[in-house]
Amino acid sequence: MTISTTHLWDEYVLARSVQEALQALRFYGERAALIAGGTDLILVLEQTHKVLPAVIDISTIPELHEVYSDGNEIVIGAGVTFGDLLSSPLIVTYAPSLQQAAVTVGSVQIRQVATLAGNIVNASPAADGVPPLITLDARLMIAGPDGRERQVALEQFALGPRRVDLAFGEMVTHVRFPVPGPASRMVFLKVGLRRAMAIATVNVALNLQIVDQRVTAARIALGAVAPTVVRAREAEQLLVGGTLSKAAIRQAGQAARCSTRPIDDFRASAAYRLQIADNLVQEGLRRLSRTP
Repeated sequence: MTISTTHLWDEYVLARSVQEALQALRFYGERAALIAGGTDLILVLEQTHKVLPAVIDISTIPELHEVYSDGNEIVIGAGVTFGDLLSSPLIVTYAPSLQQAAVTVGSVQIRQVATLAGNIVNASPAADGVPPLITLDARLMIAGPDGRERQVALEQFALGPRRVDLAFGEMVTHVRFPVPGPASRMVFLKVGLRRAMAIATVNVALNLQIVDQRVTAARIALGAVAPTVVRAREAEQLLVGGTLSKAAIRQAGQAARCSTRPIDDFRASAAYRLQIADNLVQEGLRRLSRTP
C-alpha cells in the first residue's frame, strides 16, 4: 500500500488488492473516496475546490480488470474501462448494447480511464452504462468489512441522483449478468446536445427475446427521464406475445412515456424528454424488428 499527497486530497492510498482497499476504507471511514479512473471525481473536486482527506486508488488491482465468462454469466471487474469493453470479444458477442453505449462515453482518451463501475456508482440518471446493464438483468457484487460479500440487482442500486445502496466500508468489485440466449436482440440509443462527448438528454436500451417473429420477453430501460434509470414496464408488457408491427411499436413508444418523470433543465424541457423517450423506444424497436 502506497500513500502520498496532492492539492486535491490530503492522502492518496494505492491499494494493490481488494483486501487492502477494504482495510483503507475501514481506517479512513467516511472521509475517504474510492477512485479508479477518476474522470468524475477529479472534475468535481476541481470545480468545487474541495480537498478530500483521503482517496483510495483501486485502479491497479489485477482481479478488477478482467472481463470473463463464469459458467452461465459474464463478469466485469470494477476496474474495467469503457475502452476495455469496446475491445472485449465477450461484450461484442453477448452484450452489443453495452458496447454501443461505451462508444458514446466521452472521448477516446476518457474511455481509456473511465470505468463502468464508476459510471454506476456515480448514480447519474443519465449514465450511459446503466440502461444496457439493467436490460441484461445485471447484479453488483459488493465486498464489505470482515470479508462479507453481498449482491444487489443493478436496478435497485441507485436510490436517487448521487445516492446508492452502499453501506459504510463497502465497495463494488464486479458486475455480473446472465449470458443472453440466441434469441436476444439488443440496441442502445442516445440523444444529447452534441453528436459526441455529450451527456445524455435521453438514452434508452432495449433487450428483446424474439422467437418465430414473436416477442417472448422484453426489457426496456430509460435514462435521464427520472431521478434514476427506469424500466418501461408497461411498454414491455404490451410487446410480449406479439410481433413488432408498426402499431405495436407505436403503442410501446407511447406507453414508455408512463414510466418517465422528466424535469426541465438546461439540457431539455420535460416535454421534449417525453417525446424523445417515445421516439427512441420506437426507433429501437424498428431496428430490432429488422435484426435477423
